[in-house]
Amino acid sequence: MSARLRDCRHWVFDMDGTLTLAVHDFPAIRRALGIPQEEDILHHLAALPEAEAAAKHAWLLEHERELAIGAVAAPGAVALVRALHERGCRLGILTRNAHELALLTLAAIGLGDCFDTLDVVGRGEAPPKPDPAGLLQLAARWQVAPGELVMVGDYRFDLDCARAAGAHAVLVNLADNPWPELTDWHAVDCAALLARLAQ
Repeated sequence: MSARLRDCRHWVFDMDGTLTLAVHDFPAIRRALGIPQEEDILHHLAALPEAEAAAKHAWLLEHERELAIGAVAAPGAVALVRALHERGCRLGILTRNAHELALLTLAAIGLGDCFDTLDVVGRGEAPPKPDPAGLLQLAARWQVAPGELVMVGDYRFDLDCARAAGAHAVLVNLADNPWPELTDWHAVDCAALLARLAQ
């Protein structure tokens, strides 16, 4: 497995909680926006009347902007991305956040120069994960089969997205893997994933 992972040249990362320390308080966001706790925030907003949805999206964008500016890199994330970038790998971001905030976040953690802006896919460029459209979009842009992509994330949505697209799935930043049936590789953090690539 390690050899095959080491040979992968097309890497897509989730951002919040994967490349950065997770800071979103989703229960608090749901309370502020009047969203039931069991519902997905983006799916709920998508079903609202246009004016209400626009107002709540605007609030969410400003809330997330503050988080983006203060983003802190997750353990090993900068070293991992820099190592892949130096190897000449294609690097993308697939996030449920907004494109402009993803760029702000990457700049805040010192990785803005590693990603082409067109390779940063947010909720405005593709339906949010677990929908595989964003991954398929990157595969088409890079002119490779989805099976050549590695999707790295910290949550089930990332793994479901990879599976649906036919890409490889890597779970990071969890001590244990609660979804082994969806995961091709698991590492406790990005530093451990980088160490595996060096094997």
